[in-house]
Amino acid sequence: MSNKNTQSRKNVLITGGAGFIGQRLARALLAQGENVRILDSFSPQIHAIDQLPSELISVELIKADVRDRDAMKQALLGIDTVVHLAAETGTGQSMYEIERYFSVNVQGTAILLDLLQNELQNQQLESLIVASSRAVYGEGAYHCDTHGMVYPEQRSHKMLLAAQFDPVCPHCSGSLVMRETPEESPFKPMSMYGLTKQVQEQAILMFARTHGINGFGLRYQNVYGPGQSLKNPYTGILAVFSNLARQGQPIEIYEDGQESRDFVYIDDVVDATLRCINHKNKYVGAINVGSGEATSVLTVAEEIKSFFKSQSDITITGAFRAGDIRHNKANTNLMEKELGMVSSVSFKAGLKLFLEWASEQPIEDKAAYARSVNELASKGLMGIGVKA
Repeated sequence: MSNKNTQSRKNVLITGGAGFIGQRLARALLAQGENVRILDSFSPQIHAIDQLPSELISVELIKADVRDRDAMKQALLGIDTVVHLAAETGTGQSMYEIERYFSVNVQGTAILLDLLQNELQNQQLESLIVASSRAVYGEGAYHCDTHGMVYPEQRSHKMLLAAQFDPVCPHCSGSLVMRETPEESPFKPMSMYGLTKQVQEQAILMFARTHGINGFGLRYQNVYGPGQSLKNPYTGILAVFSNLARQGQPIEIYEDGQESRDFVYIDDVVDATLRCINHKNKYVGAINVGSGEATSVLTVAEEIKSFFKSQSDITITGAFRAGDIRHNKANTNLMEKELGMVSSVSFKAGLKLFLEWASEQPIEDKAAYARSVNELASKGLMGIGVKA
């Protein structure tokens, strides 16, 4: 515990602070000597418990939904730094739980900002930090030999049914090569989740800019690591594949297995967020938080199967989900320039740490993932691509 002078301590509110990232961040802030308050609803889809662990006993906890105006006002009193993590997550589920995603993500953020503007305007707020997402980019940045850097449109249902999984140039329909996606890329969210994240981020940054305080829209890539939810079947292929592999169940991979993601380890995410909290200079804007490394979904499945010495069959199904993107790799130059950091944990090293932890956890219900897939299919949001 830091012996920092009480007078210089930050008073930090973490909405959604009982979650994967929030708990890790709270521990780091306590170790730094800050005062931490958490507002969290302990959503049963994510949480197996309804209390913070014992090591966070000194954290002030307010059990409430982010849309509870009175609770949010109480949570904001005396706070100088807000880290807004509270949100519904999951691309697939967002495509049919539309009202809920907009209510929690957009309305919850609106209530937070409305309180700061109209009821707590004399509070000495220093910084607003929001967990944005790479989902705001949609497909992100690609290179076309004819048109240079381009930002593809959403892959059409017709393309996907024909097993044409790679995006094409929006100008000439030619083939593309993935590039690292920088922050200046246009907004092109391709899921309701991504759209709500765009609104969250832009609202927070607009408020910060208007009031002359720091504002960070941290565009987290695919965050993973020990402590993430293993029970939520709507997010996290590492958790899903781990549960299936440990039970020897089939692992079914969408599209052709070559779709890729930028997996960023939890310690790097907490480090980046902490650096924003401690930022000494003025800043308002978005920052990618990622590894800058793309890993295919097939590689992930094979590594997990190998680790557990599993008998699971890995099947490439050709199935696809509405709202999914093809590839994902972040340009992390701004993270290095503004926050003074680069990703310190490779995917191979981080995956090993995650799987060692996961192997010690109770095995979750294997039927939960199947139910989530069936929900998508029943809503007409899945298909199977067949090559001609």
